[in-house]
Amino acid sequence: MSMTHPSEKFHYRLLSTPEANVLFVEGELDLGTVEQFRAAVEPLAADKEKLLKLNLRELSYVDSTGIGIFVAALKTRQGAGSGLSVQEVPPKIRRLFDLTGLSKFLTIEGGS
Repeated sequence: MSMTHPSEKFHYRLLSTPEANVLFVEGELDLGTVEQFRAAVEPLAADKEKLLKLNLRELSYVDSTGIGIFVAALKTRQGAGSGLSVQEVPPKIRRLFDLTGLSKFLTIEGGS
């Protein structure tokens, strides 16, 4: 199953397989787009049956509200006994994860 949800500056696409939900995130994740991201991530984070992976290759910007959604998803996953993987994290987003301490709690796969 694949779904796409566009807005002017933020997009995501879900690729759902029997093993994992992979959310491809693109554009700017900020106060104006965070609710769209939250609506996509929350049900996926609560799905204990599948791995959750966020592909961030096309994510260009994250503000503190976006970081808050990553933290909330991570807490939900940890509460369910699961982790959260991020894939192809751009260098500036990885730096933000490092500065906020989020990197210590995420499984980071690949990078740019």
